Amino acid sequence: MIDSKEASAALADIDDIVQRLKQSQLYELASLAAVWWGVLVFAANLVTWLWPAYAGYAWVATDVVGVGGLVVLRVLNPPQHPNGSAAGIRMLLVLALFFAFGYLCTDVIGHFGPRQLGTFWPLYFMLFYTMAGLWFGHAFLAIGLGISALTLIGFFYIGEAFPLWMAFVNGGGLILGGVWMRRI
Repeated sequence: MIDSKEASAALADIDDIVQRLKQSQLYELASLAAVWWGVLVFAANLVTWLWPAYAGYAWVATDVVGVGGLVVLRVLNPPQHPNGSAAGIRMLLVLALFFAFGYLCTDVIGHFGPRQLGTFWPLYFMLFYTMAGLWFGHAFLAIGLGISALTLIGFFYIGEAFPLWMAFVNGGGLILGGVWMRRI
């Protein structure tokens, strides 16, 4: 028979295992999403650098295909909790609000040029990565802060090759971050 101290220790161990399992499941899905977006963002930045006249089309296609991929990822990996359908709808609403607010800031209020757009959107995305890191784990925090810092370095110090810089910093950073999360 075990005493209360042993029982408490056993329950604490079980709780720790449950928390690590939840984090590993979150990291697995987040890593797939990060690699998916990383590949798309890398390609869109290359199009922006090589064929600037087609940049707008590349970014619209990236957003549509990216969100579509997230929907497929969600369908293939349904949530484990009973309120899953409501969570899926909320996620779509979050994405709609996210893009609507970004569009409002960059096109309606700000009238950003290509370089400002190429800086704003990665910083905006990484803001949410960084905030997620405060709740869900250090990988999100490291990815968000790292890509943000390199984006700002590029904005201030990289000349005409800024879109190429961003292909590697933002697209490559998301890919590397996604691969890293799979190993944690």
